[in-house]
Amino acid sequence: MSSIQEAKRYIDNAKEILREKAVKEDGYYQDPKYVKMAGHTAYTGILLVLDNLLGTKTKGRKDVDWYKQHLDQMDKKMLNSFLTAYQVLHLDMAYDGAKSADLAKLGMEEAEKLISWVEIKTASA
Repeated sequence: MSSIQEAKRYIDNAKEILREKAVKEDGYYQDPKYVKMAGHTAYTGILLVLDNLLGTKTKGRKDVDWYKQHLDQMDKKMLNSFLTAYQVLHLDMAYDGAKSADLAKLGMEEAEKLISWVEIKTASA
């Protein structure tokens, strides 16, 4: 399975977790445990495709600054998408368990935008 297909599967799984486990009521998810799980799952999908595109780091582990530096050199719009996805999926959802359904939707849209961008970028390479 390609990293693109795998990343899309991660996003689908994250949406399914929100839809079936987090229980949306009046625009907010009721169970922060599943919001955190969905945020982490979606963010992992983003990292999967970015790792495939950007390659390996020579020393140490990759961190958010490493991704930011590489995306800044490649495409400023995608850097903004990554920063938004990082904030929403990783920090707000995965760490804080933010319950807003609109916020989660924004994070998923940014993740899908990044995955599509990598798909186009790798297809033309």
